[in-house]
Amino acid sequence: MPPPRISQGLLAQFSQMSLSASRPTLLQQTCLSKCRFTVPTTKPSVRLFSSTPSNLSYLAPKGGESRKSRKGRCRVPTGGSMRGTTVVWGDYGLRMRDHDRRISAHQLRIAEETIRKRLRGMKFRLYMRIAANIGVYTSGNDVRMGKGKGSFDRWTARVAVSKIIFEIQGDLHEQVVKDAFRLAGNKLPGLYEFVKKGDPPVMGLTKVGVNGITEEDLKRPRRKEPLEQTAARLPSA
Repeated sequence: MPPPRISQGLLAQFSQMSLSASRPTLLQQTCLSKCRFTVPTTKPSVRLFSSTPSNLSYLAPKGGESRKSRKGRCRVPTGGSMRGTTVVWGDYGLRMRDHDRRISAHQLRIAEETIRKRLRGMKFRLYMRIAANIGVYTSGNDVRMGKGKGSFDRWTARVAVSKIIFEIQGDLHEQVVKDAFRLAGNKLPGLYEFVKKGDPPVMGLTKVGVNGITEEDLKRPRRKEPLEQTAARLPSA
């Protein structure tokens, strides 16, 4: 039986066929031409990431706690540290003046809202110098002793004596800021004082540079003994 005969037109159609992707239609070509964009070229000196700081809260840590914090005590600067006792960023500040304590995040939030409510309509910037990053864990009233530390209750901040809590910067009258800090201090536990930028630092409870008191005077030993008494306390050979 002779093989079937194929016409030349059919062979031409088969030769034009290919396994590649089909050509885009006129509508697809129009969309591609309109949606075409160019990649902007950046210089090596230009940052490829955002320099805007992340929106973090001073009332709670970002990552929580990996282990339950102990109750602990507030830091006592026995070595003569004066860090955090002066206004750094703003023009006015609120400073603790009685003794160290723990302040909860709820109390700090109420104090901040009180300041913003008193200064409503004015241009200012409020700085928080402390952060509530220590967890407090409690048990119920009718729970017996033992069997663990307890469940999470709140976030708190350990504030040492003479620490700056809030700072304000802006075109504000001093009496208005003083009144706002007075209202905020009434919402917080303890006694507070109003300070300005340039006021002397505080070592413990003593202001350095006031009444002729210097930092060297506060660091030297307070008790002076004669050489004979000092030598008498030494063990004899």
